[in-house]
Amino acid sequence: MLLPRLLLLAGLLVSPSLVQAQSIIDAPREVPETREQIQLSFAPLVREAAPAVVNIFTSKQVRRPVNPLFNDPFFRRFFGDRFGGPSRSEEQNSLGSGVIVRPDGLVVTNEHVISGADEIRVVLSDRREFAAEIVLEDERTDLAVLRISDQMNEPLPALDFADSDDVEVGDIVLAIGNPFGVGQTVTSGIISALARTDVGVTDYSFFMQTDAAINPGNSGGALLGLNGQLLGINTAIFSRDGGSLGIGFAIPANMVRTVVLAEEQGGELRRPWIGASGQPVTPDLMKAIGIDRPAGVLLTRIHPDGPADQAGLQIGDVLLAVNDRAVDDPKALRFRIATTLPDQPASLSYWRDGARLNAGITPTFPPFDPAPNTTLLGGQHPLSGVSVSNLSPGLADQIGFDGDPRGVIVFSIAPRSPARRVGFRPGDVVLSVNGQRINTVSQLADLLRRQGNAGTPVWEIDLRRGDRVINAVLRS
Repeated sequence: MLLPRLLLLAGLLVSPSLVQAQSIIDAPREVPETREQIQLSFAPLVREAAPAVVNIFTSKQVRRPVNPLFNDPFFRRFFGDRFGGPSRSEEQNSLGSGVIVRPDGLVVTNEHVISGADEIRVVLSDRREFAAEIVLEDERTDLAVLRISDQMNEPLPALDFADSDDVEVGDIVLAIGNPFGVGQTVTSGIISALARTDVGVTDYSFFMQTDAAINPGNSGGALLGLNGQLLGINTAIFSRDGGSLGIGFAIPANMVRTVVLAEEQGGELRRPWIGASGQPVTPDLMKAIGIDRPAGVLLTRIHPDGPADQAGLQIGDVLLAVNDRAVDDPKALRFRIATTLPDQPASLSYWRDGARLNAGITPTFPPFDPAPNTTLLGGQHPLSGVSVSNLSPGLADQIGFDGDPRGVIVFSIAPRSPARRVGFRPGDVVLSVNGQRINTVSQLADLLRRQGNAGTPVWEIDLRRGDRVINAVLRS
């Protein structure tokens, strides 16, 4: 039996009010009497919006073994690339969709559509074709910003951003893209669900779900509301065989807007930060805390002197909402903070000691304090060949590290080095060496140098890997 899987593809949305919907349901069924009643259509909306949705074609050079045996997945599973043999260069092509968001040729698409591309071509609905260059790509949100590099004689059609927080389940939406490469296609549906945080496609999972038909090639296309504004970027589908089953996911426009704003401000994507993180509120925790439902984020870490600390939040508080938008789990909190404006006041609602309280907070950019001081360690010790850096909130955000942003982190490991043979991994955090707590790179390098020169026969190294603390005892 084929198991369902998530395929990176695309989605979109909008809605009539409940009163209007109920009036339609209650209205008597009648035979259309006028041409206008018969011709009700999405065509005017599509006619306005479709020119801003583009096809994206990419190509890149890849190396493939000349002998097909070496390209067999079974062979590579056991031998990897060690016996690759002679290879040849081949051109690999792929396609996707994109959305023009600025008349000067700024295009938003999915990062996975253009990842690794050597050449990118953007084709408009009127068949005009332009070369494009990548100006910003963010794997953590699966978003990329392109700029058309060819000379244009006139402004291009562009879509405005909608406020995706105004969307409701049941709103009608249109999805526009290029499924299977057949050409621009429009499908309709409704918003099936909001705030899907368990999709697992990106680090900032917070998707809108739609039943508008989405298929391969729709990735990066537009999800439209009935006002013609961009509600989201279609990104993935839930599928058993690669085709649409009516479960598609779109990145909300509010997240897309932050990535475009970063490009407008110089091309460096830095996300707002409040210096607090935590865990979901389970039913068991709900009873212990005294809250009425298992929702929110139980704060387990607050960075000293960070915005949350300055706002008076404490470990054990349950964060419930940001700017009056509910926060149901840590991924929802990450999304809500990432879509706020840095250095602009925001409001928080939280639970403490049986009462719901409010606080003002000003998210900032995460600081690089201390400076990374990335250092390649050498000498007679087990960590020889490791590059380490000082952790900080800024570095943790930059590399997608979700743990405590303090201490010394393994950044990379040289091939065939002692550290590689021992089994250290990038992302490990060095806690102590021979009983001495490690706080900085300089402290670690000095300790290793002194004890290595002294010919220390046994090394005891404590490190944190994910949620585990590992104690390694090694002999020289």
